[in-house]
Amino acid sequence: MAPQIYLDSNATNTVLPQAVLAARLAMEQDYGNPSSTHIAGLRAKALLESVRQRAARVLGAGDGRVVFTSGATEGIHTAVLSALVALRERRAAGQPIGRRLLYGATEHKAVPESLAHWNRLLGLDLEILALPVGGDGRHDLARLRTLAPDTALLCTMAANNETGVISDLAGIERELVASGSAALWLVDGVQALGKLPLNLCATRIDYAPFSGHKLYAPKGVGLLYVRAGAPFTPLMVGGGQESGWRSGTENMAGIAALGAVLAALEDGCTFRAPAQLAAFRDQLAGSLRSAFAGLRFNAPFDMALPTTLNFSVPEVSSKELLNLFDAAGLRVSAGSACSSGQAEPSHVLEAMRLPAWCSGSAIRLSFGPLVDAATIAAACDAIARCGRALEEPVRLEPVEGAPSSAGLRQAQPERGAGVDRNGGVERSGGVEQGWRFEDHAIADAASLHDFLQQHPDVVLVDVREACEHRVGGGVVMGGVTALNVPMANLPAHAERWLRPDTAPPLVFICRSGQRAMQAAARMRCLGHAQAWHLAGGLAAHPAETADLISQ
Repeated sequence: MAPQIYLDSNATNTVLPQAVLAARLAMEQDYGNPSSTHIAGLRAKALLESVRQRAARVLGAGDGRVVFTSGATEGIHTAVLSALVALRERRAAGQPIGRRLLYGATEHKAVPESLAHWNRLLGLDLEILALPVGGDGRHDLARLRTLAPDTALLCTMAANNETGVISDLAGIERELVASGSAALWLVDGVQALGKLPLNLCATRIDYAPFSGHKLYAPKGVGLLYVRAGAPFTPLMVGGGQESGWRSGTENMAGIAALGAVLAALEDGCTFRAPAQLAAFRDQLAGSLRSAFAGLRFNAPFDMALPTTLNFSVPEVSSKELLNLFDAAGLRVSAGSACSSGQAEPSHVLEAMRLPAWCSGSAIRLSFGPLVDAATIAAACDAIARCGRALEEPVRLEPVEGAPSSAGLRQAQPERGAGVDRNGGVERSGGVEQGWRFEDHAIADAASLHDFLQQHPDVVLVDVREACEHRVGGGVVMGGVTALNVPMANLPAHAERWLRPDTAPPLVFICRSGQRAMQAAARMRCLGHAQAWHLAGGLAAHPAETADLISQ
């Protein structure tokens, strides 16, 4: 497998070494409960409050409140609940509240879904409406001008997670003020932390959630800024932690780690300057343009974070590009990590009214402010290899006595079970119907090694596409060299494998295990009793696979 070049920082990041150390010290030395009154508890409490004060400085919170959370989703729900409870109380008191909940059309899905959830549970029955954006991804301020007077809660983001587009928050605030709107305002600040200057107390923003793992802190810790005087209702009550604003024993290891990241932000020496990050982006953009003919960038660079590139390649789907990049060791995504596993077009690019092919082919490449020149150079080399591999024509070598592909393509799993487009088994109520793929899976790479030793006649079949195989190289496991047979060429080999006198055991492998599972299922349906697949693919067992490849 190719060495990893991680360019998916908008999804998550590695943990800063200083943050790892801080978390370890919190677990080993300052492990007291901050609610305890003995010295161990008081030391933990002092650590907790020192991180809170540092967070307040970094965010420019002023006299606003900073609450520790598990991450942005909890922060969003807490803010929405707080706003909607206040609206319900105002309505009950006979005060006007506005008739709609307004959110940016390119918001993270957590925002509209939390609006719908609490709007229904609290019985407010307010209209939920998406504020349109222009082709540049920025909010339509003219439309906001007409909607603001009747809006009860406005939700926008500081910077978009898919395109990197930076919102015109100053322009949004001007429209709210000019229209005399009394709307509460929630701003998703997840992608802004460490990338944009923040001085929240100088704005009329009421709520701003942040997530630590987007900026080199561990997963499971975040922040919520609440403007002084903004209404607040706890999402969780019980032990009274966080002055009753968020009950539950604090995640001290995560908070300590987040504190180390915030300290790095304050010192100004750890992370790279915006100009250097923009130069890295331009270097990557040049490599992408050279590698892929007709490539289109989906957001203007002068309005986007310098750490995010969103692009599309004509006539090549997001899935094909992801597989190709992954084979080359480039870790990228097709939009938001929270929804990239779903075969749906990007709602962000659709809201920008980009051509359908752009949404169906979109790839997000993102890096953090710790990235170095060597990583960018390696990424550019990998991008060039991907471009060359995609340009080479696919040659499907004929196999003697090959049948038509109809039999293989029309074969269905036994007893009516269906294989979905990703090679999975259709499920109903959490129970597989008919064919059970677990029975045909080899659990891990070590088990596969044993299987290969026990079956010297086995055929190890790599079902990745030819371009993936070219850019990522071949696979040798347990001394067996995998035969590259892309899914499109599987019918040509099926006849030979199905002959009674030459029906060897087959083990299919691929990157994630999905295509391998589909290939094994098809061969089983045709009557080959010894068709197997490596569960989870090569990606699920990187250490074991590396050891086996070297044997």
